[in-house]
Amino acid sequence: MIKELIVVEGKSDTVAVKRAVEADTIETGGSAVDNRVIAKIKLAMERRGVIILTDPDHAGERIRKIVAAKVPGCKHAFIPEKDATRKGDIGIENASPEAIRHALEHVHTSFEGAPPIIGLDELMAAGLMVHPRAAERRMQLGNLLGIGYCNGKQLYKRLAMFGITREEFAQALAQIDQGGITS
Repeated sequence: MIKELIVVEGKSDTVAVKRAVEADTIETGGSAVDNRVIAKIKLAMERRGVIILTDPDHAGERIRKIVAAKVPGCKHAFIPEKDATRKGDIGIENASPEAIRHALEHVHTSFEGAPPIIGLDELMAAGLMVHPRAAERRMQLGNLLGIGYCNGKQLYKRLAMFGITREEFAQALAQIDQGGITS
């Protein structure tokens, strides 16, 4: 049984999570997260803790940002887009139980206002910003670090927010570069 409550988008996501693990969920009911849902999540945070597990798409990221901003200290679990896509449909409900368990075993706690360890200049030098294959490289980096896909500015923030070390960053970059993608 997972102690924390898992924030998901809808009923299908709850079904998928319960196929993978024994856990309780809170459903946001879509990207318009209302105050009643936020109140439930705040109570859950006080009593048991919260893990946000939203779809790896624009709407899921929007929900993640709203919840994280209104309920500080949430843990974050990410499933790569490739592991949450079936027949062109992206969502947690399409992820295998193994992918869900993997994401929940590798959660990150956000530390709002954490000082950046990796600078914007380093992201550019690593081909993660202002590079012809920057989006592809960020996707791979996000998957390797378990922090999800994001644009360059958001990557900078997430690296700090999740306390990604220089060593973790360097190891992930080396792995990307060994896969044939160069900066």
